[in-house]
Amino acid sequence: MKFIVSSSQLLKQLQVLGGVINSNNTLPILDNFLFELSENNLKISASDLETTMSSVVTVESDSTGSIAVSARLLLDTLKTFPDQPLTFKTEGANTIEISSDQGKYDMAYFGGDEFPKALSLPSPSKTVIPANILGTAISKTIFAAGNDDLRPVMSGVFFQFSSQSLTFVATDAHKLVKYSRTDVTADQTAEFIMPKKPLNLLKGILGGSDSDVTIEYNDANAKFTFDNIVLVCRLIDGKYPNYEAVIPKENPNKLTVDRASFLNSVRRVSIFSSKTTHQIRLKMAGTELNISAEDLDFANKADERLSCDYQGDDMQIGFNSRFLSEMLSNLSSTEVLIEMSLPNRAGILTPIDGTDEGEQVTMLVMPVMLNS
Repeated sequence: MKFIVSSSQLLKQLQVLGGVINSNNTLPILDNFLFELSENNLKISASDLETTMSSVVTVESDSTGSIAVSARLLLDTLKTFPDQPLTFKTEGANTIEISSDQGKYDMAYFGGDEFPKALSLPSPSKTVIPANILGTAISKTIFAAGNDDLRPVMSGVFFQFSSQSLTFVATDAHKLVKYSRTDVTADQTAEFIMPKKPLNLLKGILGGSDSDVTIEYNDANAKFTFDNIVLVCRLIDGKYPNYEAVIPKENPNKLTVDRASFLNSVRRVSIFSSKTTHQIRLKMAGTELNISAEDLDFANKADERLSCDYQGDDMQIGFNSRFLSEMLSNLSSTEVLIEMSLPNRAGILTPIDGTDEGEQVTMLVMPVMLNS
C-alpha cells in the first residue's frame, strides 16, 4: 500500500487519537495505530479495548490495505517535521518507508488483522446533541466524578435522557454536580454511566467543533460520531445512586455573593488552612460574610471579610476549600447563590446569571465539622 498525506494534518489527528493509548498495555498491539487505507480515505484507529476511537484523513492514493504502526515512534517523528507532504509506502513483509523532503525513514509494522475490532452496537437508541452543549455538559460535571475503584458507578458521569430534558450528573459523595438542558431532548428515556477517560477525550475535541454529535447507545456500549471522528466505549455497569434524594429541598438561608471575589478569598484563606482537612469556616450575618481558616499545628491563621447579601439566621458552616474553589472556578457567572439549612447539611451552589436559555447548573457540597 502507498499514500501521500500532509504531515501536519496527520499529526493533528494522531495527537487526538493518541489520548486513547495507555502507557502500559496488556496487549503489545495496542501500542500501535491501525491504518486502514481505502483509496483516498485513510481511517486511523487507536484502542485500549475499553475505548476505541477512529478518524478519517483524506490522502492521495489508489491502493487499499491495513497495517498497525508504532504510535510513539510515529508521533515523535511527525512532531519534528515542518508542514510538508509525506509518502508512506510498505516495503516487503514488515517495514513501511516514510519519505519526506529531508530523507527516508523505515519503521516496522504489524498486520492490521491483529488489531482488536471496534465494538459494534446492534439496534442502538439514538440522540443528537450540538457539540458545544455536550462539551459544556462534560466540563461542568466531570471534575466532580469520583476516583474510588470500589465504587465504579461513581467514577463516571451519569447521562439521563428524556423527552423533556437531558441531564448529566457526577458525584464522589462529597460533592455533586447536576447539569440539565431543556432546550435539547431525546426521543426516548434512557440512562447510562459514561467512564471518565472517553469523556476527557471528547472534552478535548468537542470545544472547537460546531457540528452535531450523534450518540448511539445500548445497555453495554455507547458510540459518539461527529465531524470525521467516531468514539466507541464500554459503559460502566451498575445502578447510579439516587442523587435527587441527597439534594436538600428546604434551604431557608440564602447567601448571594460576587463569584470572583469569593473564589479569590477562598483560595487565599485556604493557604492557611490545615493541610489534612483543607477546612475553611464561613460565618454569615447580615451583609457580611466572614471567611476564616486556621492550622493549629503550625499556628497559621487567616481571616477575610466580604460584603454579601444574606437572608436567613446567622450561621457558621465549614467546607473543604478545595471542593469549594473547584466548583466556583467551574462556573462563569458574576454572582453565585449558596443555599443552606443547617451547618451539618449540604450547601447548594447555583449561578445567578451567565447561563443559556434552558441551561441549569446545581452544585452540592457537603460540609465538614467545625472545631468549635
